[in-house]
Amino acid sequence: MTQGHMTQLDQETPESGLPARRLSELAEEAVRCTAHCCGAVATVRDGSDARPSAATHPDLAALASVQRRSGVGPIPAAEEGGLPVDAADLLRDRRWPEYRALALDSGVRSSVTIPFRSADLTITLSLYSFRVGTLQDAPHGPVRALGDLATTCLVRDRSYRAALTELDQMGAALRTRPVVDQACGIVMHVLGCDADEAFTVLRRISQTTNRKLSDVASAVVERRGRGLERELTALKQ
Repeated sequence: MTQGHMTQLDQETPESGLPARRLSELAEEAVRCTAHCCGAVATVRDGSDARPSAATHPDLAALASVQRRSGVGPIPAAEEGGLPVDAADLLRDRRWPEYRALALDSGVRSSVTIPFRSADLTITLSLYSFRVGTLQDAPHGPVRALGDLATTCLVRDRSYRAALTELDQMGAALRTRPVVDQACGIVMHVLGCDADEAFTVLRRISQTTNRKLSDVASAVVERRGRGLERELTALKQ
């Protein structure tokens, strides 16, 4: 196995694409700055179903996949314990049989997995070597700064995406507000109720029909309330 192209373990989506690129950069830079390192895998866990990951070689992607599937190995151990997990000689280390067998089959003799945490986000960086006992100092070297930086960037990226989502939702609310207000006015006229009661009626229709409030309001406006008297009166009760 030689260092080659990056392999993303998960299919990239608009939601996972940016984290995957961050992880790819982290893995590549970690290999460059770590002596005797033949490759790396970076993963992120943030409480969601998406688990973006990146590896510098397909064989290492397989090592990460077997751990994710089984829930056993250095990556799960580092995620749960919050401390580096070192396997100085996989020929003698028998803690994770499936992971060990696959690593040795790929020529990997040692590995270290370093976790980086911030809030509910955990990044792991796994480094691999063809040689025994060459990665013990890696958690205290340049990769520590790289991992801290990648974690900070991912937290910032997530906050930025959340802010954009909130802005989109606020924009959608502002765009639909006029039609909702108009529908409330129609319901107030039909039922002889106040604005709060009219909005409650529209919301009940939305909930019972599993339709967006804006769609319900548009339908009321389009019909000018005609034919809705009985339905609206029942929902007012």
